Amino acid sequence: MRIAIVTESFLPNVNGVTNSILRILDHLADGDHEAIVVAPGVGPERHGRFAVHRVASIGLPFYRDFNLALPTPRLEAVLRDFAPDVVHLASPFAFGAYALRVARLLGIPTVAVFQTDVAGFVSQYGLEAAGDALWRWVGRLHSRADLTLAPSSHSIDALHRAGVERVELWRRGVDATRYSPRHRDAALRARLAPEGETIVGFVGRLAAEKCVEDLAVLGSLPRVRIVVVGDGPARRRLERTLPTATFLGFRSGLELSQLYASLDLFVHTGPHETFCQAVQEALASGVPVIAPARGGPVDLVQPGVTGALYEVGDLVSLRDLTAGLVASPRLRASMGAAARASVIARTWRSVGVELERHWRRAADRVRVAA
Repeated sequence: MRIAIVTESFLPNVNGVTNSILRILDHLADGDHEAIVVAPGVGPERHGRFAVHRVASIGLPFYRDFNLALPTPRLEAVLRDFAPDVVHLASPFAFGAYALRVARLLGIPTVAVFQTDVAGFVSQYGLEAAGDALWRWVGRLHSRADLTLAPSSHSIDALHRAGVERVELWRRGVDATRYSPRHRDAALRARLAPEGETIVGFVGRLAAEKCVEDLAVLGSLPRVRIVVVGDGPARRRLERTLPTATFLGFRSGLELSQLYASLDLFVHTGPHETFCQAVQEALASGVPVIAPARGGPVDLVQPGVTGALYEVGDLVSLRDLTAGLVASPRLRASMGAAARASVIARTWRSVGVELERHWRRAADRVRVAA
């Protein structure tokens, strides 16, 4: 197949959307597919054997690390020249909506991936009143796509409520070799918790929508070391809010694998996750997870089996659930084994093959309609 991936975000920005696209490109590179990427801003113009077409963008004043792509006639020229079988819209919102219109004009099938809860995202930046209008926009946008893929049952329900009918489930894969209990590192644990404390960790972007400050409620738990892995615009504020936590900054590769596996418990605090790859990576690493009972984690975490869920905003419950697992190493061990077993079969290869089926289904639907 010939796939044109149009995205609102790509390298050098590293986030969930970028990482998903990189995994899709890795999958396509293993076959005889052809692909291009159309992305905003300045950055690499190739990824492996695939061309990356850059379009003009502007920065957002309240989110400096995100570039908003601008509508440009160049997109139509690129799509006409490449002649894709399908346009894959990665987390479309602004530029993706324009790309959807161009693809429809050219008669190219479209598959839109719902990956970012924009309404929930902006609510953390003081724009709660815009939530309903944003969901109406999301509903109109995704209703115009030939197929929408959502990563969780929660997201599917939200899209249905917004009036989107053609929605299918498409989860994310996980590299169970990269994220594995075998990377647990005794020396690393000794550095992080020199007194043998229980290590409770968070991995993710340090931004307002992740609500990492909620970890402060765990600060009074005895013999607990809070470790925060990641970077972002909220880091300095969080370092003041969590003075006893260890902040390690952005980590990747083997170092990140060792950090995941060396945790005793993973706590994710973001209430706006459509999937939450960090939760899945912790599970693959054999680490029990505590997360909000909203969004993607509801599908990933089995309460009492692989971890626990708490109601959004109920920080007393978050503290009590954490305290209970901190006090029971045996329960953490059994949950850790169940955690890995729950995701180990969800390989990126299987997820990529599933995505190909979705692309072909969308293309066939357009062909039959024509």
